[in-house]
Amino acid sequence: MNESLYLAPKQTHTGTISLPGSKSISNRILLLSALSNQTCHIKRLLDSDDTQRMREALSLLGVSMIEHAADEITVQGCGGRFPADSAQLFLGNAGTAFRPLTAVLALMNGSYQLSGVARMHERPIGDLVDALCQVGADIKYLQNKGYPPLQINAFKDNLHRTLSVKGDVSSQFLSALLMALPLTKQAYTINVEGELISKPYIDITLNLIKRFGIEIKNQNYCSFSLPENAVYSAPAVFNIEGDASGASYFFAMGLLGNAPITVDGIDNNSIQGDIAFVEIMEQLGAKVIWGDGFVTISPPDSRQIPVFDIDANHIPDAAMTLAIIALATNGTSHIRNIASWRVKETDRIEAMSCELRKLGAIVENGDDYISIKAPSQLKANVAIDTYDDHRMAMCFSLVSLLGVPVIINDPKCVNKTFPDYFSLFSSLTD
Repeated sequence: MNESLYLAPKQTHTGTISLPGSKSISNRILLLSALSNQTCHIKRLLDSDDTQRMREALSLLGVSMIEHAADEITVQGCGGRFPADSAQLFLGNAGTAFRPLTAVLALMNGSYQLSGVARMHERPIGDLVDALCQVGADIKYLQNKGYPPLQINAFKDNLHRTLSVKGDVSSQFLSALLMALPLTKQAYTINVEGELISKPYIDITLNLIKRFGIEIKNQNYCSFSLPENAVYSAPAVFNIEGDASGASYFFAMGLLGNAPITVDGIDNNSIQGDIAFVEIMEQLGAKVIWGDGFVTISPPDSRQIPVFDIDANHIPDAAMTLAIIALATNGTSHIRNIASWRVKETDRIEAMSCELRKLGAIVENGDDYISIKAPSQLKANVAIDTYDDHRMAMCFSLVSLLGVPVIINDPKCVNKTFPDYFSLFSSLTD
């Protein structure tokens, strides 16, 4: 049986925390380094379940990695082709490993099986597979059509140089294509069908690909042009910035708590879209100081958090934290344009709705929104189910700052991206 964590009502005190490296950047950098023709020394690599799955997979594919510390390794690039021409890869529930590896391996000449935990086998991948098959990939579904696990066979170039991918399911599909297609050394055009969600994550991908020597032209997120004869060349050293999504919980502590909270490892030069969460904290009354490599968030003088109505398409992960902040208002708040929540580690719209109702909130939801009416008094000692979803656990820890005790079931699910979360949380509270 999974353990539970009891959190008594807490007050914050002035403090500073150092963020772990960004998950989104860490797994992208691991893969790009492995595909490059250089050796890359990676510093501040996130040490978590998701990055462990990527590292294990790369090792099975023949990539040489030297670990200097849990957050510092050297990766010897393979020049665009993995030494192993067959492998069975288990990737847990790591979408940032599963999707790009699917695309990369689909453009190689081997035989590979990719699988994960039960929830990963419920997360759709058909749109990515369809896009890859447009250019000659040979991918078979081993269980249910459109979902992992997958059998990937040797790529057969069919000379098609234009492909399309749906933009409204997961930006990871487009990111995977952008990282993988340069390996063919052919010029491709990727057209996006419909409105592209989570554009800031595409910006991360394009930024990192450029730092590895390849520039992709972005036509207003409607199409992307990849150059021919592209080669990944890794920088000698890459320092990964702190995780902006993980920072959102501590930014919220600064808003909801009693004292300034400083977050080291990130600033307004971040390439991560979730840094925009700081602007929302400011809109809700928090006092913000931007520094060189840090952000300090202090509570508003009024102590009253206003209701809000926010389009969170650009910050889907950090937006979950807003659902808890809504409990500190005196009315109904709305979080919109979050359809991607439904295909994450769990159906986050349904999971969040269920757990908020336990606390006494009145919640409405739809395909791409959630509306939360704060109760006059939160229910105490509620046991929050976390659905094996790290962000559910971290979000609901903030309830303890709202004057009631809360119980977090399966708190170790935070190991997916932020193993030290609860110890850091405790270091800032009394």
